[in-house]
Amino acid sequence: MDPDDRTPAAIRDFLGRVGVAKVDSVVETAMLEHCVREDLNAHAPRMMAVIDPVKLVIENWPADKTEDILLENHPNIPDMGTRTLSFGREVYIEREDFMEEKVGKFFRLYPGNEVRLKGAYVVKCTGCVKDENGNVTEVLAEYDPDSRGGDPADGRKIKSTIHWVDAATAVDAEIRLYDNLFVDSDPDGEGKDFMTCLNPDSFETLTGCKVEQGLRDATFPAAFQFMRQGYFCLDNKDSAPGRLVFNRSVSLKDGFKK
Repeated sequence: MDPDDRTPAAIRDFLGRVGVAKVDSVVETAMLEHCVREDLNAHAPRMMAVIDPVKLVIENWPADKTEDILLENHPNIPDMGTRTLSFGREVYIEREDFMEEKVGKFFRLYPGNEVRLKGAYVVKCTGCVKDENGNVTEVLAEYDPDSRGGDPADGRKIKSTIHWVDAATAVDAEIRLYDNLFVDSDPDGEGKDFMTCLNPDSFETLTGCKVEQGLRDATFPAAFQFMRQGYFCLDNKDSAPGRLVFNRSVSLKDGFKK
């Protein structure tokens, strides 16, 4: 968790929950993360960012056609308004949202399956394109013209909604993911060497990420919820015009037992 992301309101909430005691005590970091998550959930605008992008090509969409898609900035606060996104033949989606063959309860994109692109249209996967090494470079799909907004005219049920970023207007970004520094909850415990308890995946830097066009001019200390990813804020040192760097404050999943 990046220290820049600990909002004053979250700190006050955390201190109120912990209270004051005369003896030393240990508090789960999950409680602090919970307080940060609760605060950011209340006011952070929702945006779309694709952190491991692969291009989705909508084959039956005219190459020179674009549409404006209207999305809410916060589902529970209408006063936060809306924003307009461009939508065209090519968009970026998360690589993990596609499988060549369905495994288990996977309801996102695989050949023959339909998903809802958030706020836009329902698309059906028709296949993929691979490079000489067998890596998927493009996912192919067709859209349902009668499903604008994500609701098919015939009322058929679509099980999954995925986020996306328009390829023509996407902005490149670096995204940094933070996790627990230790894999052991008590690395200083008796008989333990804390160095052996370090989490090798506590920090990960992702480059080549794609974020929606409205984030191009974002400045610190703005915070956002990246749909399906977590809460993020701009890095106060490394982010600059033309080089966006976002740090993940907390994930969407709450591990704190209330």
